[in-house]
Amino acid sequence: MVDRFLPQLIYIAVLALWEVGCRFGHVPDFILPAPSRIIMAGINFGLAAWAEQLLATLEVVLGGFAMSALISIPLAIAIVRSRPLSRIVVPALVVIQSTPIVAIAPILIVVLGAGTLPRIVITCLITFFPLVIAATTGLRSTPTELIELSHSLRATMHREFLDIRLPYAIPYLFAGFRVSMTLSVIGAVVGEFVAAERGLGYTILYATSLFKVPQSFAALAILIMLSLLLFQVVVQIEKRFFPWSLPQHEGN
Repeated sequence: MVDRFLPQLIYIAVLALWEVGCRFGHVPDFILPAPSRIIMAGINFGLAAWAEQLLATLEVVLGGFAMSALISIPLAIAIVRSRPLSRIVVPALVVIQSTPIVAIAPILIVVLGAGTLPRIVITCLITFFPLVIAATTGLRSTPTELIELSHSLRATMHREFLDIRLPYAIPYLFAGFRVSMTLSVIGAVVGEFVAAERGLGYTILYATSLFKVPQSFAALAILIMLSLLLFQVVVQIEKRFFPWSLPQHEGN
């Protein structure tokens, strides 16, 4: 019974120590606010205001994730189908991934404007690399004998990918989805730090500039919960629609 609730008990103990340390240590709010002060700041900000900021961030998160998926999966298929294309594209992907997105974010804002689109593009740039790698690895994980069998039966390339390679790639795809979904939250916050008038990242930046650190921590807590929730959504979709792709102990 204790083992079942051990993580929750540890989290509660950490929060309690945090509260006691801040109160009895007389730590100023602008350095480290106590959990109770963070909760009160969140309540004072108002539910409607939080909903507005959350929806603005969620729009960028889901938009960037969707764009990443729409680009990454066809690109992975192209890489697997063509070796010359693979030798050209993969180094370019590594260069893009190695480029600090924070450094080019202001350039994207200038080129694409200050609307939602540049923040979605920033989120996509942060998330698509692990998804491309996961999809490519999954498509290449198909047993060679099955590919040779499909060739002997004169299966088209379309049928080979749809009926043979894609099912083997599903576990890899969802592993990439889980990573990319959490990175999407980071990408949305980066975009809001650079140029935004709404969103949880903007709220953190604005509140910190006014030394409203408890409000910043409240926005950070909501961001963490959003990331965990979206991660679980991906997990549950895989369990619901692709239970056969999970290890036996997870699928039960």
